[in-house]
Amino acid sequence: MTAETSPLPLKARLAAWRYAFLTTNPPEQGVVDGVTRWLVVTRAGVLPMTLTSGLMAVLLAAVSDAAVDWLNVTLAVVGIVVAHLANNLMNDLADTEVGNDTADYPRALYAPHPILAGLVTKRQLIAGILLCQVVDLVIMVTLVVRQDWWIVAFAVGGLFLSYAYTAPPLRLKKVGLGELDVLLTWGPLMVGGVYYAGTGTLPWQVLAAATVYALLPTTVLMAKHIDKLPYDGPAGTKTFPVLIGERAAKRLTQAMMVAFYVGVAVLVAVRALPWPALLVLLAVPMLVKVVRAFDQPVPAEPPADNPVWPLWWAPIAFLHTRRAGGLLILGLLGWAVWLAVRG
Repeated sequence: MTAETSPLPLKARLAAWRYAFLTTNPPEQGVVDGVTRWLVVTRAGVLPMTLTSGLMAVLLAAVSDAAVDWLNVTLAVVGIVVAHLANNLMNDLADTEVGNDTADYPRALYAPHPILAGLVTKRQLIAGILLCQVVDLVIMVTLVVRQDWWIVAFAVGGLFLSYAYTAPPLRLKKVGLGELDVLLTWGPLMVGGVYYAGTGTLPWQVLAAATVYALLPTTVLMAKHIDKLPYDGPAGTKTFPVLIGERAAKRLTQAMMVAFYVGVAVLVAVRALPWPALLVLLAVPMLVKVVRAFDQPVPAEPPADNPVWPLWWAPIAFLHTRRAGGLLILGLLGWAVWLAVRG
């Protein structure tokens, strides 16, 4: 699986990259090149959630009355994407170092583990982390010079939550705080940080919208931890679903999904979001299916169309998050274009 094959035609290579991006797994023919390898190693397939946070901030800035520094917001979006890649690498390194990631743990089952599967060495993984951190450091310094020192608070806050999620001594995931970590990171820190980088302001409307959106990435993590209940509980990893139990965790995940739509509607009603944000309601039929799915048992056998088995709830929640988040961005984009055309 991990051995690179002979050079492929560009079309086949692009298909391999697409498969790796969509599934976090190498294609059937294995790791065909370095791009495929690092798409798998970094779990780049989950980047749409971060891109949505970044684009949301960009579009909220575009439709605001504030003066926007477009270079700043562009650098900030690149920064949070690189930070997410670094986070994935750091999590794998930390979980391997403390013995949490093993050959029979879901992380090594739903996709090849960077170290355990031999995709990269520990040294290469560390080098990847350092490269990402250097890039983000350069972006942070640039934004501080172009904006102000509050940029450091967003950058350091994100780095702290990223590191503390799995790494000792805090290991927030292990004590039921990983979900709160994600809510804060994908909401106020990412959306708020990008918005502040571009405008030098951070109104309550942006923080509220950021928190509402962050419910969606948090449902993905909740679902993933529900998938891992048979492994985490016995191992002493007390994720929030472990603490409250499977039934309560599923109900909470369903409630957060519904709360996203209610939150968007409320924010539109109080004019914190423009009315085209209601385009997210087109995802309600999918929401209904997902909520109903969470009431059903896990299939006894791995489905043929699930490349990330034994994860079951996580990909369902992720697809819903991608659909709803994409519609939110589309609605904000439409409003931004309308305002630009109207002049």
